Amino acid sequence: MGAVPSTPRHASTATETAEYLIGTFVGEKSFPLASDFWQKLLELPLTLRWAPDRVSQACQLFAQNNRHTRHLAKILIHLSWCLQEAIQTSGAPSPVYMKAVNAVYVSSVFLKYIIENSQSDTIEELCLSLHENEPVPKGFVADQRIENLVMYNVLTFLGSVDVSPTTSLLHQELLNFMLVAMSTQLLSGPSPGPKDVHPFIDAAMSQESSLVSMVVRRLLLNYITRPRIPSSSAASYSIFSEESQPGVLQRVGSAAANFVLLPFNYLVSSNGEGSRSQLADWSLHVLLILIHYHKCVVSDESITDRSDDSATSDSVSKVNTYFTVNPYSKALENARDVEFDRLDVEGNAQNGPVVRLPFASLFDTLGMCLADETAVLLLYSLVQGNSDFLEYVLVRTDLDTLLVPILETLYNASRRTSNQIYMLLIILLILSQDSSFNASIHKMILPGVPWYKEHLLHQTSLGSLMVIILIRTVQYNLSKLRDVYLHTTCLATLANMAPHVHRLSAYASQRLVSLFYMLSRKYNKLVELRDDKVQIKAISTGDGLVEDMSAELQIYTDFLRIVLEILNAILTYALPRNPEVVYAIMHRQEVFEPFKNHPRFAELLENIYNVLDFFNSRMDAQRLEGEWSVEKVLQFIINNCRSWRGEGMKMFTQLHFSYEQESHPEEFFIPYVWQLVLSRR
Repeated sequence: MGAVPSTPRHASTATETAEYLIGTFVGEKSFPLASDFWQKLLELPLTLRWAPDRVSQACQLFAQNNRHTRHLAKILIHLSWCLQEAIQTSGAPSPVYMKAVNAVYVSSVFLKYIIENSQSDTIEELCLSLHENEPVPKGFVADQRIENLVMYNVLTFLGSVDVSPTTSLLHQELLNFMLVAMSTQLLSGPSPGPKDVHPFIDAAMSQESSLVSMVVRRLLLNYITRPRIPSSSAASYSIFSEESQPGVLQRVGSAAANFVLLPFNYLVSSNGEGSRSQLADWSLHVLLILIHYHKCVVSDESITDRSDDSATSDSVSKVNTYFTVNPYSKALENARDVEFDRLDVEGNAQNGPVVRLPFASLFDTLGMCLADETAVLLLYSLVQGNSDFLEYVLVRTDLDTLLVPILETLYNASRRTSNQIYMLLIILLILSQDSSFNASIHKMILPGVPWYKEHLLHQTSLGSLMVIILIRTVQYNLSKLRDVYLHTTCLATLANMAPHVHRLSAYASQRLVSLFYMLSRKYNKLVELRDDKVQIKAISTGDGLVEDMSAELQIYTDFLRIVLEILNAILTYALPRNPEVVYAIMHRQEVFEPFKNHPRFAELLENIYNVLDFFNSRMDAQRLEGEWSVEKVLQFIINNCRSWRGEGMKMFTQLHFSYEQESHPEEFFIPYVWQLVLSRR
């Protein structure tokens, strides 16, 4: 790697000494654990600046020699010892911490290179063990698993030592180390298999539940408090690289292929808002990777108790495999609000330690950060997995803190990823499963919605805005994404909201009727195409196109029926409170006419025409001087709503949709989380 002196000159500068020590570290000579070489290496003020090509040369040389020297294993052991010393001397002078920072920094650089350039599925190049004849210090257990040792100490430091100006740099570098160490997942396929080798994240999964809870709590507190590293600490630490030069994964089988893994210069500020905290962002990244990891193992034939829902038997290759319980996911599910002790109130015992968090601060932080896709995924993970946090959200009186950013992001769907849109829609669906939520959002009035450009929304309820945005999302999907799942989720949420609608705005009511018209046009086109294909089929042998057309037609038939059921629910359970909906139906009543005799829609349209007949007959009977203006018609509807008794209305079972996570969520979430992490590095 260039001209590195074999021995340091007598009057060497700090830079020359650093060059020599790094050169020796990556070289052929193996230094035992007890050698004073390690102390010299880790006590240097590592401000050495190398160009990326020299860093690459050093990494290549290190990878060649590591099988013999086992220097990666040794520096990881020294990192563990440094962290133990730092934990024991919490708040002590900075040299203790800087030695640990140097150890974790050097470890990250070379560990990253080996993972990226591994030539085997088992990452044998890591060599996470010492040679049998390696001399070890007294008291050191030679046969312990080094990945367990280092992850235990990394997690213990992160979970037990508070972030302060003294410790913040070490906290950040340890988070970065974890991201590097856990990136072995990028070498596997998107679906975890029993032969996948992930030594560091598996070591993290094997820790005691008390430590896991401490780590989850600390990572979330970092995200909430958003601490910053003092500029003096960050500026003085620039080992190895003058600029941010990304390393690219050479071989990956996951959905994160073609993404950059990690840059060599770890302290480059990330792009984004001025309020961004790198330590907060990396804490969230580590948490998301930990909670969504699933380890696939081959079961012992003697095991008959499989309580995990993820156990599979749908194919020969998966008969004897199952997923182990993820302790970090369980810890997040068990998180409780520091302000309210449900255990004391209800007297329920908990399985394992409880993570105590300030839900109010977490709620507010999420509300501020939902433009970031990782924050959306955290919110999803909480409302989907933690019933206490979901309950907390539902009783908040300022639901606009979360909902308005969600709706604004959906409004800008064209500038967002499809995965982010899905996550947001699922969050809304989960919230809409609660009747109190559906009622309360119509009582909250927004003075204005400045980001909505198509129509002036003044004094609009939060519920009306939600209806408008969900319908707009369906419209966007019709023209761009054309995703059936997205349609279904939007309509399911609207259906859950329908019986509780209160004073829906004129614009939202118009959009609701227009939604039926939009879907009916799509339906009619499909009918025409199907009929054309049937005629073509008479002189053709292939019938695949006809089958596809029929399947799509069935989907849109179901969509139209759901919209009719939404309208029915409003008219059946909430007509007196929604004169604008009645007005919108009366104004566009012709859009329903073609479907009066449709076998799937007839009974639902009977109710709609029952309402139309009631109001139309009274309008016809009322003598009026001059024309019927919009204001006069609306006032007429309001007056006659008082005499509406719902006579002749057929009662249908209320639609209620709930969200259920897929049986193998890891196939989506593991690649998705890494994609988010890598796109922000």
